[in-house]
Amino acid sequence: MVKKKRPTLQDIADRVGATKMTVSRCLRDPATVSEGLRQRIFEVAEELGYIPNRAPDILSKARSHAIGVLVPSLTNQVFAEVIVGIEEVTEPAGYHLMLSHYGYDQALEERSLASLLSYNVDGVILSDSQHSPRSLRMLETAGIPTVEIMDSRTPPLHQAVGYDNVEASRAMVEAMIARGRRQVVYLAVRLDARTRQRGEGYAAAMAAHGLTPLTLQSSQRSSYSVGAELMGEVLDKYPQTDGLFCTNDDVALGAYFECLRRGIPVPQRIAIAGFHGHDVGQVMAPPLASVITPRRAIGERAARELLHRLDGRPIGEPTIDLGYRLAFGGTL
Repeated sequence: MVKKKRPTLQDIADRVGATKMTVSRCLRDPATVSEGLRQRIFEVAEELGYIPNRAPDILSKARSHAIGVLVPSLTNQVFAEVIVGIEEVTEPAGYHLMLSHYGYDQALEERSLASLLSYNVDGVILSDSQHSPRSLRMLETAGIPTVEIMDSRTPPLHQAVGYDNVEASRAMVEAMIARGRRQVVYLAVRLDARTRQRGEGYAAAMAAHGLTPLTLQSSQRSSYSVGAELMGEVLDKYPQTDGLFCTNDDVALGAYFECLRRGIPVPQRIAIAGFHGHDVGQVMAPPLASVITPRRAIGERAARELLHRLDGRPIGEPTIDLGYRLAFGGTL
C-alpha cells in the first residue's frame, strides 16, 4: 500500500496567500500572526487534513518501520496481552511500536493519533471501531493501512480483527438463565462501545426468556473497587438479584469480594460471570466464570495482516472473527 502525499506547509501557504515561513510560525506559535490570518491558516490546515511531520528527514513515501498502536489504557491487562501479541510479529520483522493511549476519550484519541501520524508511522492498529470525524480525516490524509481490534461486529475502516461482543455476552447470559437464574443484573463501567455491545447481548438474552433486564453502570475506570461498589448497590437496592453479568473480570472480581465480605455465598445465592478471562480470575478458588477472549492471538493476527498490506498484498478478509469460549468456573 503506497502512502499518499500529505499536505505540506507550502500547500497551506498557497491557499492562504502567505509565505511558508509565516504558516510554520503560526502553527508553532499562533500569537505571532494576526487574528484573521491565524484563523484562516487553521481553517485551511483543518480542511486539508494537515499532519505535522516531526521527522522531516524521512521522505513522505519512505518506510519508517514504525507501527502506531492506540489503546484505551496502558495498564489494562487486556491490552497488555494484545501488545505482547503484536510485538511477537512486528519485532522479528524489523518494526518497532509507538504506543499511545486515549482513556476511552475520542478527543484524546484525536490528539494521540495526530501525534503518532506526525512521526510518519507506516500503519496504525486502533483499539476502537468508532472515531471522530477529525480522526477519520487524518487517517484518510495519511493513506496508511489500519486494523481495528476487539470488535468483529462493527464494519471496519479497512480491516478488523476481534470477536462478537454481542454474541459472546448473549451466550454467557443464556448459560446463566439455563442454570435457573432469573434476576440477572448487568454491571457496566466506562460505557464505551464494547460495554454497550455487551449490554445489548445481555438484554437480548433476557428478552428471549421474558425476563426484565436491569443495568447498573458507572463511568469510572474499571477496577475491583468499582465492582465492589456496584455489588453493594445491587444488594442494597435489588436484594432479589440472583445473578450478575459483568462487563469485565475486574468488576466481577470486585463484586465477588464484596459478597465474601458480606457473607453471601457464591454461586449458591448469587452467580457471577465476567468477561475476558484474566489469569487472576482463572486461578482463584473457585475460578471465576468468564467469557475467554483471545487477546494475544488478536494482537498477532492484527500485526500480521498489517504487515501483509505494507508488503503490497490486498485485504483478504475485511473482518476476521477469532471467536471466544465460555468458562463456567465455580461462580455460576
